[in-house]
Amino acid sequence: MNRLRYYSEVVSLQLVREKCNNCGMCVKVCPHEVFEMKDRKVFIAGRDFCMECGACKRNCPQNAILLNVGDGCGCAAGIIEGALKGTAPSCGGPDDGACCN
Repeated sequence: MNRLRYYSEVVSLQLVREKCNNCGMCVKVCPHEVFEMKDRKVFIAGRDFCMECGACKRNCPQNAILLNVGDGCGCAAGIIEGALKGTAPSCGGPDDGACCN
């Protein structure tokens, strides 16, 4: 997957280790592969690649992810739509095609 960078050092994403049961759901649903599973433990591998879409937070059965969902939602939809259609990401804005560069 092409790793599209969002903004450095601004993402609110946190993994609450005490709540996490290492189910890996966040790894499965994250469109930017921000989470990884290593030695049967989930960790945040690329915080700056997070676009704050909220997929991880919404799908975490343990509520172990803290995140202020931001403007990444439209970008996530654009990336997913592009992946399904085999095209470049498209956010539908004036700079269409430049989504999350």
